[in-house]
Amino acid sequence: MPDFNDLTLLPFCVGLTLLGLIGSWVAWRRRGLAAGTRGVAWSLLPIALYLTKLLELVWDVVRSAVTWVTHLIFSPPVWAGFALFGVSVVLYVVSGVARGRSPKEPKQPKPKAKPAGELTTTGPAPASAAPAKAAPPKTKGGQQDSSDFDEIEDILKRHGIN
Repeated sequence: MPDFNDLTLLPFCVGLTLLGLIGSWVAWRRRGLAAGTRGVAWSLLPIALYLTKLLELVWDVVRSAVTWVTHLIFSPPVWAGFALFGVSVVLYVVSGVARGRSPKEPKQPKPKAKPAGELTTTGPAPASAAPAKAAPPKTKGGQQDSSDFDEIEDILKRHGIN
């Protein structure tokens, strides 16, 4: 790709600006003030880019992008890099799936529950965290043992509920 050349770009930018100004004048006459003003704004950009040296920057960016794309398309090592990138992504996804399907580690026995009323640094365990008690034994008549009801009545009386 050719290098940036001030001598050829100055006439090119001036020509683009003049063509744009002529088009803006036509747009002003046919479509009104807003269209003409917008056309003038766009028409002044080429010469403004040239005078601020931003056109050279844009030229370098475009040239670098074109060089990168042509290097990308025609370079076997780059395609090998893309292939390795794809393999890496696939392996990562497969490892996540395999991790979810791997056998779980054997569960270790839970620590023994502390006796009720013992003070700990974390305070008493919430009622939902306490292990569920087995259903109370039933007597021959199908009713629960009266000692369970006695305990419940005792608790209700302590809290003032009768």
